[in-house]
Amino acid sequence: MIGLARVKLLAVLLGPAGVGLFSLYQSLMATAGTVASMGIGTAGTKQVAEASSKEDPSDLALARRALFWLGLGLACAGGLIVWALRAVLASALFGSSEHTGAVGWLAVGVALWVAFEWEKALIQGMRRVGDLARLTVFSATVYTVTGSVLIWQFGEAGLVAYVVVGPLASFLLGSVYVARLPRAPRAPFSWQATAQQWQTLVSTGIAFMGALLASTLVQLWIRVMVKDQLGTEPLGHYQAAWTITTQYLDFVLIAMAAEYFPRLSGVVGDKVTARRLVNEQTEIAVLISAPVIVAMLGLTPWVVSLLYSSEFAPAVTVVRWQLLGDVFKVAGWPLGFVMIASGAGKRYFFAQASSLLLMGGLITGLAPSLGLRITGIASLVSQVYYLPLVYWFGRRKIDFHWTGHLVRLLLVALVLSVGAGVLSAVFHWGVYVSICIALMLGFYSLGRLAHVSELKGPLGRAGRFAHSVTSRLGL
Repeated sequence: MIGLARVKLLAVLLGPAGVGLFSLYQSLMATAGTVASMGIGTAGTKQVAEASSKEDPSDLALARRALFWLGLGLACAGGLIVWALRAVLASALFGSSEHTGAVGWLAVGVALWVAFEWEKALIQGMRRVGDLARLTVFSATVYTVTGSVLIWQFGEAGLVAYVVVGPLASFLLGSVYVARLPRAPRAPFSWQATAQQWQTLVSTGIAFMGALLASTLVQLWIRVMVKDQLGTEPLGHYQAAWTITTQYLDFVLIAMAAEYFPRLSGVVGDKVTARRLVNEQTEIAVLISAPVIVAMLGLTPWVVSLLYSSEFAPAVTVVRWQLLGDVFKVAGWPLGFVMIASGAGKRYFFAQASSLLLMGGLITGLAPSLGLRITGIASLVSQVYYLPLVYWFGRRKIDFHWTGHLVRLLLVALVLSVGAGVLSAVFHWGVYVSICIALMLGFYSLGRLAHVSELKGPLGRAGRFAHSVTSRLGL
């Protein structure tokens, strides 16, 4: 919600063209940061989680030390390389050297981005979920307040500083939470042991870095194509739609990555436990997200206007297509972590890269004829393609299959989402039907969540009442 408030202020102060320029700066920094980090965020989390589960504290001390020095070296190298290539990057991205100075300042953001990756990996690997949650909220708040002041004071001239403030806030606050971690036992420094840790981190992380790089590169490619073929304002509309459909699911997916990934890493060798964990996580994700997806499908015009402005009305169609794709995204997300937890980096890279390339290819080829709406359609197609890939890997790795209850839940969520999307797009009264469906889904979800997780307090009492009602109805 803090992030949505931030983009609302950006949209009001700079309009679609400013949002489009911001998306290019942000995508460039994300792409460079992904390359420079070499996947240490994912690999470091896995390595620290495995070391912390062992009884020997020296293993954890070694993993922490190796992660720190590798993160520091990659942060410095990444920032220096981007600064040295600032003129080349500016010409490639903008077609001229006009933005060379701005790209040079983005090098600072890249270095901070990489430095925060190792901090986050350490906090997450040690399963400090509460610290990670507070860090996320506090850094988002600092970013929003500081960045909005910069845009309000300097307008588009402050856009680069606005982009860099995000990783700066995350790094500074991350340093505070890292300093509060239990101190690792002192152990003699060994170059050989540290080099072995670095080798494991890089060899594990480089495949996942490839998958993340494919994501950021394709997103950068899409933005450049939209800008070149449709213009700067349509790029701002695409960025608005993309932001809405990614941030509203973050409350599910970020929590899943923070708590579920380290836990799955510890049990992925036990097929029975891993299957149960993936099914549980998928059901929880669908129960939480399905009511929100249905409600968003009906309320899309109001949401776009509220979070941005009436100038962003063309984004409505894109958002609706992307929301339908999110049903498949939520179903496949827990299965994707099976690849990461089991170290199947090459397969993970193939699944991610091929789905993203499919999306980018559709947009590039069909944007001249279908216009902006192809960006939403392509997002849906890529998610439909991705789900069978991760399901197939889950079958091979842990003999995975969805439970009968979960299959029915997924089908209901998909049918209701499609129905809400069609009705709200065709009929003016469709929004009211979508809200009613979302409320009924939310009532069922609350009851089911209360039943499986034993919620306490007023929410738990409401959930138990909902569960008793839905049970009598045979749901």
